[in-house]
Amino acid sequence: MPASFVLKRSADKQFHFVLTAENGETILTSEIYTTKAGAQGGIQLVRDSSAKDELYERRQTADGGHAFSLKSAKGEPIGRSEAYPYLDAAERIVATVKRVARRAPVREEI
Repeated sequence: MPASFVLKRSADKQFHFVLTAENGETILTSEIYTTKAGAQGGIQLVRDSSAKDELYERRQTADGGHAFSLKSAKGEPIGRSEAYPYLDAAERIVATVKRVARRAPVREEI
């Protein structure tokens, strides 16, 4: 299965997207958007930002795990990861986002 952005609509009629890896694992979850167009713009921001390592903010979670956020060039948060138990696992996910985001197709689940 190819990596893809999955655009979703929540029960309160807002939008968000996830980026999935080739194995179907969610590797990035977006912020919430009030419009579909806003979420589509967020997907484009991920595509534009994903290759730039300086836009990834790595952090350690309260329980000692590791996670990251992807920010736009303007510093706005556009996506975040789940927490991973080891730093190298989180870094492998960063590398996967960098590799797949630019060409991943969009699939709508609305």
